[in-house]
Amino acid sequence: MKTVLVAIGLIVLSLSALSAPSALSAQEREYTPSCAMCPGTYVPNTEIQAYVRRAIANQLTDQGIRQVDIGKANVGIAVVYRGKLDNPQANVAEHDLVSEVYHVIDGSATLVLGPDLVGKVRRPSTETTVRLLNGPGNNATAMRNGIAYELKAGDAVIIPAGTGHQFTKIDDHITYLMIRIDPDKVTPHKTEADSRADLLTDGRGTAGGGAGATPTPPARGGRGGNRQ
Repeated sequence: MKTVLVAIGLIVLSLSALSAPSALSAQEREYTPSCAMCPGTYVPNTEIQAYVRRAIANQLTDQGIRQVDIGKANVGIAVVYRGKLDNPQANVAEHDLVSEVYHVIDGSATLVLGPDLVGKVRRPSTETTVRLLNGPGNNATAMRNGIAYELKAGDAVIIPAGTGHQFTKIDDHITYLMIRIDPDKVTPHKTEADSRADLLTDGRGTAGGGAGATPTPPARGGRGGNRQ
């Protein structure tokens, strides 16, 4: 028995010795930052709340605040306000290339998630949401085997590109911070200066969804809701 234990111990030590240099090599390797000399981005809560107030006043849903290049991807920050809803057959949304992270600020809702979409219809490339916020994707009538989650303040949700998401019930309202990850860089940048200029408008031409939003840009010569 002692001989067997000694043999096992030697094998373990040998494997550890073989793996250690490799592990250390990976840890000690020097990497070039994927976003060389890039500045950080700060977004104050006062700016976020200004977008929320505008959403409520003008019946807007999804509003981009920043969209920055971090080297290998674009990352966007938006704020979304949704009013009361009770519709199990509500529209399903899906984005081909852009993943999303929600962090609920306040309110509560039922959100259904799932990748197996039914009745997909391509979103027009001219839509504001496609052009400015979340890139190409589809709407759908339903999801097979979707999973429902009860969202409340403080909760977070990760929605990979290609995964359907559907709000079927909103008790009174829900407000959430949206982080968008765009590795293919299909979405345009939005700087602090762009955001300041946007907040001087009614937001109808840059918002994604909501009764007050302009879903597509105006015809040539027309006047958009956010014309400056």
